[in-house]
Amino acid sequence: MLLPLEIQIRIVLSSLVAGLIIGVVFDLYRLFRGFRVPKLIIVIEDILFWILCAMLVFIFLLYVNYALLSVYVYFFILIGDIIYLKLVSPYFISVENKIGRGFLKGIRVGCKNLSYAFRIAFFNKNSNKK
Repeated sequence: MLLPLEIQIRIVLSSLVAGLIIGVVFDLYRLFRGFRVPKLIIVIEDILFWILCAMLVFIFLLYVNYALLSVYVYFFILIGDIIYLKLVSPYFISVENKIGRGFLKGIRVGCKNLSYAFRIAFFNKNSNKK
């Protein structure tokens, strides 16, 4: 069955967007996974990640183009993912790192201010001896 050209273009564009979605989810997964994790945990996390990605892509393609899956759909998902990883991912990771550093710095400054307030309130014995 031949599909009209506008439907084929819609399928190709939705496949590219699905690849971009996989790239974003992969960057978020890299952020939350961490570095010093045992190999068995990494394998389990990777399997769960790819199951989640498969479900997300299938639901997205089901919503957008009734889940018409063919070889070129997989090809354009791969192309969309490569485009994201090469062009957008470095900027997305740098923004993630800046947000993470800012969040940790805020927590560190807040803890230091709270500890300073507690030290003055509870451990400052010199002010009572005058």
